Formats: sequence, C-alpha cells, structure tokens
Amino acid sequence: MNLRQFQCFWETYRNNLNTTSAALSLNTSQPNVSKQIRSLESELGVDLFARRGKRIVALTPAGEAILNVVQDLVKKMDTVRGIAEEFHSESTGKLRIATTHTQARYVLPDPIQQFRNSFPDVSLHVNQGTPAQLAELTERGEVDFAIATEGFEHFTDVILLPCYRWNRSVVVPHDHPFAHRMTKISIEELADEDLVTYVFGFAEQSNVSQAFARENLSPNVVFTATDTDVIKKYVQLGLGVGIIASMAYDAVTDNGLVAIDASHLFESNVTQIGFRKGVFLRRYMYEFIRLFAPNLTQRVVSGVLAASTTAEQKSLVQDISVEDYKPAATRN
Repeated sequence: MNLRQFQCFWETYRNNLNTTSAALSLNTSQPNVSKQIRSLESELGVDLFARRGKRIVALTPAGEAILNVVQDLVKKMDTVRGIAEEFHSESTGKLRIATTHTQARYVLPDPIQQFRNSFPDVSLHVNQGTPAQLAELTERGEVDFAIATEGFEHFTDVILLPCYRWNRSVVVPHDHPFAHRMTKISIEELADEDLVTYVFGFAEQSNVSQAFARENLSPNVVFTATDTDVIKKYVQLGLGVGIIASMAYDAVTDNGLVAIDASHLFESNVTQIGFRKGVFLRRYMYEFIRLFAPNLTQRVVSGVLAASTTAEQKSLVQDISVEDYKPAATRN
C-alpha cells in the first residue's frame, strides 16, 4: 500500500464517486486512478467501492470504515505539505476562503486588499455558499477557512473562533412610514409587515426567529434570499420591509433606502472563522486572520491549536474577547 493509492481512493469519494474528476484533482489520468484503487483493493482483500459494470455507485461497508482512516491520512499529508511549503517560501502559496455573500461583499474587501498588499504572491480563492456548504468544503479540505454567522451545527470537525459581533437593521423605502419615525420600531409592528430577509434569518435557531417566537408572533415572510443586494432591491421595489445585517447598508450606494437600527429587537450575532482541527497554519494564514479579526492574533490562534484537550480548547475559545464590528478602514 502507498499514499498515492489512498489519495486516489479519497479523491474518488470526494468527487462524487467520479474517477475522471478525481484524476483532474490529482493531475493524472482516469485509468491510473482506477488502477490505483483496484491495486489497493487487491492488497486489502476487500472491495472499497460497489460497482455496476465499470461505474462506481457507492462505498461498500468496508470502504466506509476505511474512509475515516484515509481521511486522517490525507489531512496529515496536507499538513506535511504545508510545513514544507512554509520552509521553502513563506510568502507564496494559496489561500482558499468559503463564506456567505454578506461577508464576501461587505466585510472581506478591505482585509483582502490589505492582505494582497502584504502577500502579492499568494493566490486568493473565495467561494460563496450556505453554512452547510461552507462546513462541507472546510471539513473536506477544499478550503482553508470558512467564515459564517449561522448554521454552526454543520461544523462538526472544525475549530470555530469568534471574530466580531454585529446586529441587524430594518430597511425601508423613503416613503415608508417607518422612515420618519422618531420612536423605535416594535417587534409587533414588524410582524404586521411583509418581510424580506435572509434565507437563514428564520431558521429555527436564528436570533430573528427567536425574537418573534418570544412574543408568540408569526412574521409574514414574503421573500428570502442569500444575497443582501437582492433583498435591498426587492425592498426598493416595494415588496416589503427588509431585515439585513447592519454592515450591509451604505447611505451613499443605498440612497433609495433608509436603515433603522434594530439592535433593540434582536440579539447580536457573532461571526466566526473556522478551520480544520490539526491543520498547519502558514504565516500568511495567521496574518489574514488578524486582518479580518484583530482580536485573533497569532498568539491567540496558535494557543487554541496547541490545546491538548477538547475541554482546554473550548475554554480558550470562550476567553477570546469579541467587539462590535468595525470596518477595517476605521480601525486604529
């Protein structure tokens, strides 16, 4: 048995049981991937995949059991590769980030620009998706960092560190009665409106859904989207009242809308950055984390990674201080 065989097995599984896609990931040919898998199965004396003709259709029970061990081996191989790359050239490489639209559109541009100025030879790749997709990409090693605010139940094998706290605003057109209110909007008033907000805003555990539930109210959600710009557009068209992340409103570019602070209605959220357990973070990765979340210095992050037990790790994470969100351009 050799590492190449395990890589072929893992990549085939990771690429939806498609050996052609696995070959592309490994920069080799499809026949070679199939040959490596057959050779591994022959040495082990069991089939790892169930086949229908020449087509792989599922993992066998033996394949499922062996997969977990192989996944750990692949992670360790990635760690070894990262260590070697760091000693070879600490300022070159790639950084892969998975996040939501709001983070990518409104929060990440400044940190990424600063990062590019410091590390011009590091290529950056940003993927957008749902929390479940972000977790899957991270756990499978397809991205280095996931940045999210909700859906943390999907992150089962990922270290999550708190970055900053934020809340929401209600957005309405200039001619809406809320736009000229001198008093705060109540949760009852919002419940009487047609609402336009995020897909995950009314998930069972979200702070928004819980705020209505506490008052035994059933909000009338008429439109949801993952893209904040889409939400604002439909509010401008008069579809309803919007509930968005406060950092996603810009008085200049959103001049057709009025934003009203809603922090008295909803509990704050904390955006977190996640990465795989046991991962080796290169120097430029630590620097990106710091630029994105100044509270997460290399000393803080490396301390969490070095924790010898899960309990110690959780304790260190709980001790991390978290402040309200500030745009990178306004930080001292």
